[in-house]
Amino acid sequence: MTYEATTPEEYINQLPEDRKIAIEKLRVIIKKNLPTGFEEGINYKMIGYYVPHSAYPQGYHCDPKLPLPFMSIASQKTSVNLYHMGIYAKKELLDWFVSEYPKHCKRKLDMGKSCIRFKKMDEIPYNLINELASKITVNEWIEVYETTFKKSS
Repeated sequence: MTYEATTPEEYINQLPEDRKIAIEKLRVIIKKNLPTGFEEGINYKMIGYYVPHSAYPQGYHCDPKLPLPFMSIASQKTSVNLYHMGIYAKKELLDWFVSEYPKHCKRKLDMGKSCIRFKKMDEIPYNLINELASKITVNEWIEVYETTFKKSS
């Protein structure tokens, strides 16, 4: 599902009530714990957290007009999804997350490369996401991005 919105508030206002509660809670957790320097906005039709052009003028290699993405949250057809580029790019972070997940949630981890899907709104491991959001600073993310993604573009 895609939502047409220009602000996170517009995005959230379009959601069904159960999704609205989950996305709002994720948004609060991420904003509270994300290191200084990331900005929030709509990116790829989702609520996104990214490195602004003022800090990384090159932008995203797939589309340099866009800021460098880091995390996003979205309501999809059957789930609320958290996208975290650091998990995709940094194996140690992925390994940490996969090992910690069962300590926070009884449900099996449903995950793609950077996408974590939550099908049951009442089983989202907010405490784990709280910790995940704080794991990488803007400068660390730029360094990981440049060594992982830019070398192949």
